[in-house]
Amino acid sequence: MNKIAKETILIEAQAVKNQIDHIDKNFNAAALTLKNCKGHVIIMGLGKSGLVGKKISATMSSIGIPSIFIHPSESLHGDLGMIMKGDIVIMISYSGETEEIKKILPILKTMKIKIIVMTGKVNAEVWKGLDCIINCSVKKEACPYNLAPTASTTALIAMGDALALTVSHMKGFKKDDLALLHPLGAIGKKLTMHVRDIMRKGNYNPVVKENATVKDALLVMTGTRLGATSVIDKKEKIVGFFTDGDLRRQLQIKGERVLKESIKNVMTKFPRTIDPDLLAIDAVKILKQYNIDNIPVVDKNGKPIGCLEQGDLLAEGISE
Repeated sequence: MNKIAKETILIEAQAVKNQIDHIDKNFNAAALTLKNCKGHVIIMGLGKSGLVGKKISATMSSIGIPSIFIHPSESLHGDLGMIMKGDIVIMISYSGETEEIKKILPILKTMKIKIIVMTGKVNAEVWKGLDCIINCSVKKEACPYNLAPTASTTALIAMGDALALTVSHMKGFKKDDLALLHPLGAIGKKLTMHVRDIMRKGNYNPVVKENATVKDALLVMTGTRLGATSVIDKKEKIVGFFTDGDLRRQLQIKGERVLKESIKNVMTKFPRTIDPDLLAIDAVKILKQYNIDNIPVVDKNGKPIGCLEQGDLLAEGISE
């Protein structure tokens, strides 16, 4: 059982890797054509190729390439009216033997619509006369009978992603543009949420004065349910940070008498801090880089206005 599963993945992985050899002048011509598209990218395909087409269309739309999927059969019953001057059609058919596609192509040519083909049979009769044919062929399907579309559909998806991302890059699509198109969900949070949106603040932001004892600090930490506290001076500027990890280390050295110790004697002086306007995803990288769970958030005057906790980031679905 495991042997079949592993063989399937290996065959499909190799099929995708082999697509690198198909990044040629035809691929480049297709990318340039799409980059200059003034309308929508219309993607068409039937059966498994149609499912692939829907995925590619969705990917393109999400990265700044307006795209619509149109079912070939429906197009022959009125949906061709959705295709307008300036649109470009990407036709997906691994075999090139789909009857509906054979019927659609002459109509699209009459409409003077530019056509890009993604296929495994570049020399199929149906493609003759077309300018841009992307080779997506695979050596064999993962299916043991070499029949069911498996490796071929995976390869088509990979080539579609390669085409979409290439065109997106050519169009100058930026991270801010991606954030605009993904306002909700994990992607939106990673691109739009800042530290100030997640940090513990107000009564949930543990802060003690530098003349407090370790016991005082523990009471504040316990009350806010956060395993750390910022330490401030008379001007309310941060001068240190104390965590439950610091406490454990001090207990091993001094025992329970550390509870009466002044917090300024055991705190981490000049701690790392972050800005509230930092993107949350960048804060994740900082926590990981320094292998810490909490970090104080300070304003431009050096006052701790919040504390960022790794668990809160994970609760929001923000991670690398």
